[in-house]
Amino acid sequence: MLKLEQLTKQFGDRTVLQRLTFHIHPGEVYGLLGPNGAGKTTTINLICNLLHPDSGSIEVNHQPISDKTKQWIGIVPQENLLYRSLTCAENLEFFARIYGLSRRERQQRIPQCLDAVNLLSRAHSPVETLSGGMQRRLSMAIALVHRPKLVILDEPTTGLDLEARFEIWELIRQLKHQGITTLLTTHLLEEAERLCHRIGILKGGQILAEGSLDELKQRIPAQEIAVIVTPDEERAIARAAKLGFSCRYYGGDLVMWLPQRLELQEILNHFEGIPIDSLSRQPVRLEHVYIEVTQPTLPLQPPLAPAPAS
Repeated sequence: MLKLEQLTKQFGDRTVLQRLTFHIHPGEVYGLLGPNGAGKTTTINLICNLLHPDSGSIEVNHQPISDKTKQWIGIVPQENLLYRSLTCAENLEFFARIYGLSRRERQQRIPQCLDAVNLLSRAHSPVETLSGGMQRRLSMAIALVHRPKLVILDEPTTGLDLEARFEIWELIRQLKHQGITTLLTTHLLEEAERLCHRIGILKGGQILAEGSLDELKQRIPAQEIAVIVTPDEERAIARAAKLGFSCRYYGGDLVMWLPQRLELQEILNHFEGIPIDSLSRQPVRLEHVYIEVTQPTLPLQPPLAPAPAS
């Protein structure tokens, strides 16, 4: 459904995309992850034909990007581009006209789209009276009003509370069930874990890792991860090295990659003689893969202690 091949894009002397290549299959939810400045927004602007690449190609539904392909794309931008004084139905009417829907099509699609995002009862409510979650759902209705083949969701749950986030997740699952191809950018790794068929991790304008969640987890040579809190981290790290356990600091926590699943008592036995304040086990998750891909030179050392008060 979407093919990006060898895309490059520069702004002055700054290279934003470097031979960027990835494909999204029909009906797939593809998660595009990456730190700020990785090139996600530029990629979306290129797909929407708002920018032009310096080299490379983009195809939507086997057609090169053009004004025609814009009609096949629906987008939910990071910021809600809604007219606050207009009602939900009036906002949909406005955008449906922009997409060229006939009067008959508009009369049919507007209530359908409002119903799909659970806003039919608020059809005549001004946008300014809606909660943040409702406004995001209305943005999704607008993205779907012209029956696009590809929907781009750019950070769709940023700034939403937990309940509103779950509502958006359910709408994305509905897109998945309907076979609508979706490109999702997000900083919430749990969101990508739950919703995406495949995930691409973007950094420096290049895809550094790509695959299903299970495929990405294979990049971490561990069956489980142990988080250890100890006042004697140096000895714990030295013991781990003898046992063949790789160590990392994630967010200030000392973690160890376990090549096989071990019970807590077995792990404690391995570190006999070393004081352990707490010990927990957790599965390998997308966050561990993400850190390893985007920070491959992560140092094995404790975080800096705070400077003494003067």
